[in-house]
Amino acid sequence: MQALWTRDGAAVVYPCHAVIVILHVDTREQRLFLGHTDKVSALALDGSGSLLASAQARPPSMLRLWDFQTGECLSLFQSPVLTISSLSFSDSGALLCGIGKDRHGRTVLGPGQGGGAACSRMVVAWATDQVGRGGEAVILAKAHTDVDIQAFEVAFFDETRMASCGRGSVQLWRLRGGELRFCPVDLGEHHALEFTDLAFRQAQDGHTLYVCSRSGHILEIDHQHMAVRHARRLLPMQTPGGPLPQKQTFSSGPGIAISSLSVSQAMCAVGSEDGYLRLWPLDFSSVLLEAEHEGAISSVLISPNGLRVLSATSFGHLGFLDVPSQEYSVLVRSHAALVVALATDCSRGQLATVSQDHTVRIWDLATLQQLYDFMSREEAPCAIAFHPTQPTLFCGFSSGAVRSFSLEAAEVLVEHRCHQGAITGLVTSPDGSFLFSSCSQGTLAQYHIGGPWCRILRMAAANVVCLDSCLSPNALAVSGDSRLLAFVGPSKYMVTVMSTASLDELLKIDVSALDLAGSHLNSAMVVCFGPTPPGHLLVSTSSNMVAVLDASSGRVVRELCCVHPVACSSLALSGDGRFLLTAADRAIKVWDYLAQASPSCQVYIGHSEPVQAVAFTPDQQQLLSVGDAIFLWDILAPTERSPPGSVQGSPKAPPTCKASLGARQLEDVVSGASGLPRQQVPVPSWASPLQLGICARPSKGLDATCSTRRARVQPTTRPDSYKHFMARYKASPLAKLHLKAVVGYNGNGRANVVWRPDTGFFAYTCGCLVVVEDLHSGAQQHWVGHPEEISTLALSHYAQILASASIQSSTALHCQIRLWDVQGGSCRQLISHHSTAVQDLAFSPDDGFLVTLGDYGDRTLALWSTATCELMTSVCLLEPVHGVAFDPWDGGVLACVGRGAVTLWLLLQLGADVSLQIHQEPIPEEVGACELTSLCFGPAPLLYCGSNAGQVCVWDTRAGRCFLVWEADDGEIGVLLCSGTRLVSGSNTRRLRLWAVGAVPELRRKGSGARSHSVFMEHELTLDGAVVSAVFHDSMDMGVVGTTAGTLWYVSWAEGTNTRLISGHRSQVNEVVFSPSESHCATCSDDGSVRVWSLASMELLIQFQVLSQSCLCLAWSPPSCRRPEQQQVVAGYSDGTLRVFSVSRTAMELKMHPHQAALTTVAFSADGQTILSGDKDGLVAVSRPRTGMTFRVLSDHRGAGICTIQSTRKEYGDFRAEGMDLWLAASGDQRVSVWASDWLRNHCELVDWLSFPAPVVTEASGCLPPTLAAFCPWDGALLVCVGLGVHPEVVFYSLYQKQVVKKIPLPFFAMSMSLSPRACLVAVGFAERVLTLVDCVSGAVQDFAGHDDSVKLCRFAPSSRLLFTVAHNEILVWEVMSH
Repeated sequence: MQALWTRDGAAVVYPCHAVIVILHVDTREQRLFLGHTDKVSALALDGSGSLLASAQARPPSMLRLWDFQTGECLSLFQSPVLTISSLSFSDSGALLCGIGKDRHGRTVLGPGQGGGAACSRMVVAWATDQVGRGGEAVILAKAHTDVDIQAFEVAFFDETRMASCGRGSVQLWRLRGGELRFCPVDLGEHHALEFTDLAFRQAQDGHTLYVCSRSGHILEIDHQHMAVRHARRLLPMQTPGGPLPQKQTFSSGPGIAISSLSVSQAMCAVGSEDGYLRLWPLDFSSVLLEAEHEGAISSVLISPNGLRVLSATSFGHLGFLDVPSQEYSVLVRSHAALVVALATDCSRGQLATVSQDHTVRIWDLATLQQLYDFMSREEAPCAIAFHPTQPTLFCGFSSGAVRSFSLEAAEVLVEHRCHQGAITGLVTSPDGSFLFSSCSQGTLAQYHIGGPWCRILRMAAANVVCLDSCLSPNALAVSGDSRLLAFVGPSKYMVTVMSTASLDELLKIDVSALDLAGSHLNSAMVVCFGPTPPGHLLVSTSSNMVAVLDASSGRVVRELCCVHPVACSSLALSGDGRFLLTAADRAIKVWDYLAQASPSCQVYIGHSEPVQAVAFTPDQQQLLSVGDAIFLWDILAPTERSPPGSVQGSPKAPPTCKASLGARQLEDVVSGASGLPRQQVPVPSWASPLQLGICARPSKGLDATCSTRRARVQPTTRPDSYKHFMARYKASPLAKLHLKAVVGYNGNGRANVVWRPDTGFFAYTCGCLVVVEDLHSGAQQHWVGHPEEISTLALSHYAQILASASIQSSTALHCQIRLWDVQGGSCRQLISHHSTAVQDLAFSPDDGFLVTLGDYGDRTLALWSTATCELMTSVCLLEPVHGVAFDPWDGGVLACVGRGAVTLWLLLQLGADVSLQIHQEPIPEEVGACELTSLCFGPAPLLYCGSNAGQVCVWDTRAGRCFLVWEADDGEIGVLLCSGTRLVSGSNTRRLRLWAVGAVPELRRKGSGARSHSVFMEHELTLDGAVVSAVFHDSMDMGVVGTTAGTLWYVSWAEGTNTRLISGHRSQVNEVVFSPSESHCATCSDDGSVRVWSLASMELLIQFQVLSQSCLCLAWSPPSCRRPEQQQVVAGYSDGTLRVFSVSRTAMELKMHPHQAALTTVAFSADGQTILSGDKDGLVAVSRPRTGMTFRVLSDHRGAGICTIQSTRKEYGDFRAEGMDLWLAASGDQRVSVWASDWLRNHCELVDWLSFPAPVVTEASGCLPPTLAAFCPWDGALLVCVGLGVHPEVVFYSLYQKQVVKKIPLPFFAMSMSLSPRACLVAVGFAERVLTLVDCVSGAVQDFAGHDDSVKLCRFAPSSRLLFTVAHNEILVWEVMSH
């Protein structure tokens, strides 16, 4: 493991497979650099700490240069070598060198390359000084050498000088005149030593080079005279009476095998293969400090301030020695080999893993730290299981032994050797009564674990469990009610179900009969039980299918086909039965298990080796997977967003997951499938438009016309393409509201941004609104009319008409398509034809026609006249189509792309009649079995098409052939734009790339023999999400790009920059708070971010991001707390932590952990010196932000989540209570408590307690409404509550009279509430997408519609002039008019 110090010595940088981790050594917080597709093999950081270089291991060797402060990838380029092992920067960062083998098998030294065996090597030097200014890395020089090279370093004092060492040689290098030259150092009698590392040091008389060897020699070399100045040898000997090893010079005994050294101005750190880190003075007279490690040390590095020494071992451990305190701290622990199995403990929140390194390790899932480890040198652990109720761990080994470990005493309790083969399965019954084990010889054993000892009860007959089954954690499975045991056996074609108590055989299922149409017999791979009821048994088969069986009868309930390209090797089902987790090869998928028809899934890729096992964490909020490392994936889809009233088998939204990984740093985050849409579109209707038969193109290139016929359109599954719009699930059916401002962009849309640089017209969508914004002033217009979420936009070529399309609503048969007058902003025409959703819109070059493309559920293509808005023709498509475009050079031709072919349509006009003539060209074989997902026309007759495999294909539309293909990306290309000699591509890998395609017209003349070497990438940008929309100036120098993260970027290729234009939250917004002066507001979201906005312009000013956690609540410090320049916000997170952020310093000031459960609400006390926080378990914690201590916990509401906490000031003695603080807490069980407190004296007393009967939970609502309460701003003795009682109403409760004094009925139960601070108004939000404004004096109510989802939040600003409402991640700002 290679590791580096940052310049300030506060953090270390190291690779974790394909992820680069920056770990702060004191706080253990991490930053991640993502982008590599294979294991990172080399790192280098320049002297200023601003530029980081990294290289990945396997060919082709790709190098990345990063802006270390921002984490942005500045440059990506391919090295001329096959493998990379070492990188070295000059101190200024202007030069990068490295070592490795070239493409002819020789070892090459170059930027990002590493040495190997004694064969020809090459040194490559790159100039990197222009990378930060938009330039690229340029090769300055290369040089070959036949000497062995183990280490290479650029001198810090002169970037033209370098040094290398290896077996029998030390070389001094110099870069001059574009050439690299070297000169060997005369080593004399040391010429046969094997040198392993080197380091430069600045001395008074010049610069010294230190070189170490595997024999224990350390040579001091005069760099200027190229001569050995001193030679010493370190020996593993001890002086009499001295505990520390000492050195001797040139002894015949074996020396210390030194693997790494690092030199500072005062000392030399040496790491050796005996596991010792030793610190020596520069005269090497005696050891100053030493630290023993568990394995051989692979690298050491002294921090820039010389106070800490970093060390890494061959066992994968990383730590540092603090020199002043003489204490050693471990930063990272990891398995040293493949992790083969895992187990979780629900009661203690622990994780156990076993590995081929012969260790068993126990981890704390809350702190992510290792608690214990057990090692067995003679035999490898194979399977693992926790006791459900006792602190006991069971482990099966390759020898057939099953051992029981005590986690309290950290010792072996009992050992059983009833098996003759390696243990293949180990599982406990959930009630804690039985343990079952199986081995590679097919035997099955049952143990009783209900008592203090584990004892064997019975052994089943031999060959009960399949002998061919692989070593899998799913070899055995026990049902949730502890009654049934299932496994694959006695053959791989059978699954057996037994009674757990008696091992009586209850059922045998022949899996080979499940796929009768297959060419091979179907065999079972792994088994898994679902929740009870309904009692399903899941079986993964060799035909890449998961069969859901009735566990009592063996009847097939359903089948999930083509789950993975290869057979699924591991299964897990969440405790609530919502999500199915599958793994095969290196990919993990999470499926919407309750969706009966065409369940959707999310794919997560992060492992660099095959996944060995998967599981849900005990709280069911995260996923665990093991293989090359332990990965922790965070599920961001909240359970409360399930469709109300959903039952088993009803469609539900799949989880949106953010992937997190790391070898022992389980907070590391990568974006697995976060760029994909979050939800599932409505079920398509069974309309019957025309179906078009597809004809093959005649062999002579002549046109052919195909006839059409009527046929029923069968529903289809969503194509595996992120290009298709997927509507987010909504809880209710209506929307309409005139807004003052909208914060956010709908990254869930596709091609939903338009911009005309010549006129300045700029529009995008947010929910069901079209937002037209002035880019100079920020002023917005809102075009209202769509009843549902808008999927796509199109602007006519003359910028007179804007077309917008929304998805089908529950009250309509078709989707709405609106044609807007750009000048007046009015809707000139409403048309409809498609069901489900509209995938794409396009105007003809003369704006005479509009073509509309239905999505995969609709599969129709419609052509409209823009003059009359009449439907000219409509055809049905046999396959889903991903995109459509008119030929700008021939308005009578339009093209479509989809599965396996490019389709060209010719518009034929006979008078008023219009028909479409079709020509279809198949994808050439060199492209492979992929789908074309995007398209754009270039100079005539070129058509560019992007695929879901990252390729760009160029077609000659006149000749009807594809003549050029190149690999443009690693993922699906969803956006292509071309103008002149430039092409822009955007993909779901978050990359936006600019290509120079000026040579393509010339390549067209070469035909199918054209090669892509003349097409090259000019620029690349990595954005914050998958690219879903883009529009550029004709010069392609600047443009606007939209991503799935809800961000609109202004991109300037000339400057190499991307600037945020519009920014919104990616996930559910949970809170909006305001500064006391109303100059700023802050929001928090499930995406883990806290954002601070300017209230005047609604521009994003500050963002605080916490990885792998959801930010659920927020509070701004009151004006009495601190001076205005010292304002704070406190945020509560899903892991039970509180973080205090300074707005003025833009930094986190404090982190507290007062709760074990997720926080739900937080508030400052009236004086700002105390923080009150509530969690989902009903606990209220009282903490001090100055000290970070929690000094009181109130459990009066235990059992129901806290919905609201509010604090205000009162007069001393009011309500017959001491203290100046009056605060309330409302919980989800319709209870509200009111308290008076004096926190400085730790005094708190109950003033009042309100308890109301719960409303009836209907099938439509699915759950109780939240209980919301607030102190009345215009009458301090009143409480205003909603969600109390059996009826939907606003309740006014008097604290003096101890009774309800007023009620105002509401149309529905409230989801949110806010009281105007200066007017007698209450704003109430409903799940029905309605916002109601209640006049508390007259009792009058006024309803407003316009939200795209449930109104989960509404907040008045302190002045009462503005009201903020939130529908999922859309923030709507509107002005409250005086009444």
